[in-house]
Parts: sequence; structure tokens; C-alpha cells
Amino acid sequence: LLRSSQPLTGPNRRRCREDERLLGTVLDEGERGFIIDTRSAQAAKQARMGGGGTEPKSSYPQWRRLHRALERGRPLQESFIRLVEACSEPSLSMDRWLSRLESSRWLGHVKAALSTACLAAQCLDREDSKVLVHGAEGTDTTLLVTALAQLILDPSCRTLEGFQGLLEREWIEAGHPFQLRCARSASSHARGKQEAPLFLLFLDCVWQLSRQFPFSLEFGEQLLLALFDNAYASAYGTFLCNNEKERSLCKVKESTHSLWAWLNQPEEKQKFLNPLYSHNPLVIWPSVEPQSIQLWQGFFLRWIRPSQHLDEAWAEIQRLVEGN
Repeated sequence: LLRSSQPLTGPNRRRCREDERLLGTVLDEGERGFIIDTRSAQAAKQARMGGGGTEPKSSYPQWRRLHRALERGRPLQESFIRLVEACSEPSLSMDRWLSRLESSRWLGHVKAALSTACLAAQCLDREDSKVLVHGAEGTDTTLLVTALAQLILDPSCRTLEGFQGLLEREWIEAGHPFQLRCARSASSHARGKQEAPLFLLFLDCVWQLSRQFPFSLEFGEQLLLALFDNAYASAYGTFLCNNEKERSLCKVKESTHSLWAWLNQPEEKQKFLNPLYSHNPLVIWPSVEPQSIQLWQGFFLRWIRPSQHLDEAWAEIQRLVEGN
């Protein structure tokens, strides 16, 4: 599973021989691979008119390109704001609530992300093919797809330690611009040009996996909530800056503490573990049917719905598991 930081093209429509040679070395003779483009075919076409886009198929004869459009930037931010506004109005009637939920299109974004990740996982697992995922900049939807595909395929990524490694590798080291994307409160009405809840969308997709496969992830909802909170406001340096270069210049590792070190303290770690976890060596294929994608109530209604009874039920589950 590969990811590209930019579209496969050179400036002014010149062929990018380096990309062609690189991808040529990935496949053996007669082997086929898939390029999953997280832009729509129309967006790629428009980019070509400006000298970018993608190169002709003839330049990559062993690769088949598949377009799976995923929203990022302003459309995703607007979708999230509409959902938060709907969740903040407790007096809505049932019909009005369902209408607001649907019009936000947030669950549609969750479905699209999981569907694209499943496509990448299927190409790897069932077609036994190499997969390259790329998009506009390679630091948003590209990372979303590659990280989710690894969770679906690799049981080691579904452990607490493996999940932390996945985040470090696919989001932090790969250069997701946390400082730009999470500049203000996620619920802020300010429309920052660079702000977008891509990382929240990823966490929501992980929650969907944990709900559909309650025994297969070693960590629970509390970890996902803690990660979201620390991405926007944190006493730790893990999510600071936009890339590794900035973190190096700012000496983040030397002057701040790691979020992972805090999470892995025995007294803290226990809060984030899933007491029902049982190692599952198999691939987990989530359902992406509309009725299978649910609103993440633990996040979107966390300040509205009392959690006392849910917390008590979770504590009882832990007690029963430890007793057995």
C-alpha cells in the first residue's frame, strides 16, 4: 500500500519520468496495480487544464486508475458545522432532526471514506495487487484512506500500541497539517480557509469499525475522544505544527512531552482499553450500507446527553470481564 504526496504529473504537462520509473519498479513484469485517486474524474480533468492533473494512462500501462471522490477543506468543514448546529438544538422534532442530520451530509462523508478504504483493502487482499493512493496534496484524504485500509487489514494496527504507531506513521510523520486544520475549536463558526475536520472524520470511521466489530479493537471510545481533544488543544507536543520539518525547527520533541507517554502510563492506559477485546487475526470488512453507518453519539452528543448510565454500564462490563 503506497501513498503519493502529489498527483502523478510534472509541471506544464511534462511527463514525470521519475514517477514513471518509481512505479515501474513496484510491479513485476505482467503484474497489475491500482491507483486510487481521491479526487473526482472531473476535478482531475480541471486540474489538467491548468497544467496539472494526471498523466495519460499510456504512461502507466500496468496501472489502473480508479476515482473515488472524497470531500476535504471547506465542504467538509461546512458539513461538520451543520451537524454540530443540529445536535445543539434539543427542541427539534423527530422529522426536523432527521432532516437536519441528512442535510449535513456528514454520515455520507463517513460512508465514502470507509468505502474507499474498503476498495483499497480489497485490491490488496483479494486481488493481491499493489495499490497507490493519491489526491490533491497527499496530506488529507490520502492519509485517511491508507490509515483506514491498514486498520481493516492488519490486526496489529488494532492494538493500542499498533494504533498509536499507525497515527504516528500515517498522520504525524506523513505531514497532516494539524496546526492549519485544527486552528480553532472544531465547533467554531469561523470559516478558516485551511481548517477541516479530516482527523475527526478518521476517528469517526474508526468508531464505526469499533461498533461493528466490538471485540476486534483493543482500545475503546475514550481513546478516540482523547485523541480528538488533544488534536485541538493539548498539553503535549504530539500534534503540534504541520509537518516534521516544522517540529524539528521548533524543537518540539526536546521541549514538550509526548501524548503517547501519558496514554501508556498504567493508570491511564486502563481507561482506554476495550475490556471485550479478543485478538482477531482476520480482515474486518465493515458494512457501508446506509443503515449500518450511525451517528457517533458519544462525540456529537457528548455535551448534551448525560453519560452517567453509559459509564456505569461500561464499568460493570469491565468488572465482569476482570472477574472471569
